Amino acid sequence: MLRLTDLRLPLDHPASALTDAILARLGIAADELTAYTIAKRSYDARKRGGIVLIYSIDVDTPREAEILQRLQAAETAALAQDAKKGAGDAGKVLPTPDTDYKFVARAPDALPLRPIVIGMGPCGLFAGLILAQMGFRPIILERGKTVRERTVDTFGLWRKRVLNPESNVQFGEGGAGTFSDGKLYSQISDKLHHGRKVLTEFVKAGAPEEILYVSKPHIGTFRLVSMVENMRETIESLGGEIRFSQRVEDVSIEDGQLRGVTLADGGELRADHVVFAVGHSARDTFAMLHERGVFMEAKPFSIGFRIEHPQSLIDRARFGPQAGHEILGAADYKLVHHCRNGRSVYSFCMCPGGTVVAAASEPGRVVTNGMSQYSRNERNANAAIVVGITPEDYKAYDASGSPLAGIALQRHWEAQAFTLGGGEYEAPGQTVGDFLAGRPSTALGAVQPSYTPGVRLSDLSASLPDYAIAAIREALPAFDKQLKGFAMPDAMLTGVETRTSSPVRITRGPDGHSLNTRGLFPAGEGAGYAGGILSAAVDGIKTAEAVAMSIMAGLGRA
Repeated sequence: MLRLTDLRLPLDHPASALTDAILARLGIAADELTAYTIAKRSYDARKRGGIVLIYSIDVDTPREAEILQRLQAAETAALAQDAKKGAGDAGKVLPTPDTDYKFVARAPDALPLRPIVIGMGPCGLFAGLILAQMGFRPIILERGKTVRERTVDTFGLWRKRVLNPESNVQFGEGGAGTFSDGKLYSQISDKLHHGRKVLTEFVKAGAPEEILYVSKPHIGTFRLVSMVENMRETIESLGGEIRFSQRVEDVSIEDGQLRGVTLADGGELRADHVVFAVGHSARDTFAMLHERGVFMEAKPFSIGFRIEHPQSLIDRARFGPQAGHEILGAADYKLVHHCRNGRSVYSFCMCPGGTVVAAASEPGRVVTNGMSQYSRNERNANAAIVVGITPEDYKAYDASGSPLAGIALQRHWEAQAFTLGGGEYEAPGQTVGDFLAGRPSTALGAVQPSYTPGVRLSDLSASLPDYAIAAIREALPAFDKQLKGFAMPDAMLTGVETRTSSPVRITRGPDGHSLNTRGLFPAGEGAGYAGGILSAAVDGIKTAEAVAMSIMAGLGRA
């Protein structure tokens, strides 16, 4: 097949216009177009009122070889006349790439020890799935509950202010990504098309097929719940085993080789290959691995607030008179500002038509995150507005130089938010107008905060370090110049956002093993190698491949 790229058509084009554009690009007649499928559809919204759709199309035609030869000859001739001439149509018509997933190994009928995967977020889920599909019958240990049970527990915090430290937004089947916007796009390099494998498996599990071609696919929480359950069934049908409410409390290491794990209930499991896909909030697991001498290092992350605007305001600012168009849906944004104090402030995890959610995993702390359903039809848009911080900033909270110092910083400000919110898991909040003026908020404006259990109006300047407050105060008016209305006085800030990414990296080598502990495979967000559902899932695939190749090498079958 042929892959046609950069086909541009008006937002409201008729269906026939796409066929006409394909025929014109290839220079063929209608009866020479056997079939086509949409590989990708995005949009260019830079011109207000003139938004265009951009397609990549996979085409089946009997004239494939002739077309490629003709376009290349035309391009060669054009370049001979003008060396500065662009690629032309030849660069926009190429053979369709092979995106089918290729397994790196097949397990033998008998294995001395089964591999273990710890954690069942996107990374652990895909590590377990790929290992199961290769025949390695993994054992997956998840400290939390099944996805539907954890949903009940999560609502217990949101509605009743009762936190279950082992079953919440952070812990349980599906991981933190289950209670999010369900974004399925990333900026990672993916030359082997592992992301396509992720999307294909999601579609098999019940995701809408449009995620295979829209430029910024998303699913939403309710759909993710049933999809995760379907993927669990697939793993089990292939011989994998999943054990819930199984927290790993210790590891056994002999001469730099992992030999097994000890569970909180005292049970022990022998294993020479263990994937640690524990997520960015498994602080007790990080501490245990550090105590056992597993190499890790502090890494940068970001802290800040959630900001809420009317979704209609964001739609108008981004799409102008075409706001509300069915294809465009609820508008998103991506903003960044470099401040005078050397800090960078940026928007993160933007959730169109969504809500701000309570994401604490430890008692006595408040943490915020964002979530949307597939419909994205809630009143408010929300995003994190965060400030980049580095290990140098952590020393004020832990002067020992420990790689876990970033956790001390997180805990400090999460506890402060708990206190400012009144001590019942309400979050401190402030209108943008009051925040910029440096005065506590005493009344809400037009934007009603969506966070539950609730928001207590206060002065957010006490909820983050002074350098972060100064940076955000400088950034909000700058963002208003990029997106009209962003600094509207009634917009709502809710604190605090501290779990943007892991504060540690459990460093691994090119073969996937920990730098100093063979058989321990750090993976995903918690290990510092991913950020979001898609990148974590891709890292799970890569880690499963590393485990499979290590097992086969140990059996002399590499």
